[in-house]
Amino acid sequence: MIERTIEVCGRPVAFKASAAIPRIYRAKFKRDIFKDFSKLERSFKENAAEGEAFAVEDLEIFENVAYIMAYHADPSVPATIEAWLDEFDMFSIYEVLPQILELWGTNMATDVSAKKNTTPAPVK
Repeated sequence: MIERTIEVCGRPVAFKASAAIPRIYRAKFKRDIFKDFSKLERSFKENAAEGEAFAVEDLEIFENVAYIMAYHADPSVPATIEAWLDEFDMFSIYEVLPQILELWGTNMATDVSAKKNTTPAPVK
């Protein structure tokens, strides 16, 4: 589990990535977070390089991912994504998304190395 506080619209917001995130995301949005993160990261790299805006679908994925990670970190986050987003003024996806992608990447690297370092129990 990895936690990070990211400034959004001038205020600190806690985000958490853990093994529970894919399950929470799937339960809330009926989508696969691994596919969505892959699409979001690809879109971010392409749009940042070309200076283009994100597609509406990519913005929605970003909002969903950010919400789930904030909700996971802080149970006082509103129960709906709309209520959570209403707490903020407009903010730049380009300021927040790289930090969320990094948080997710760090969590995934931690999970993979932990699995690699686990010694299986001897078979009797």
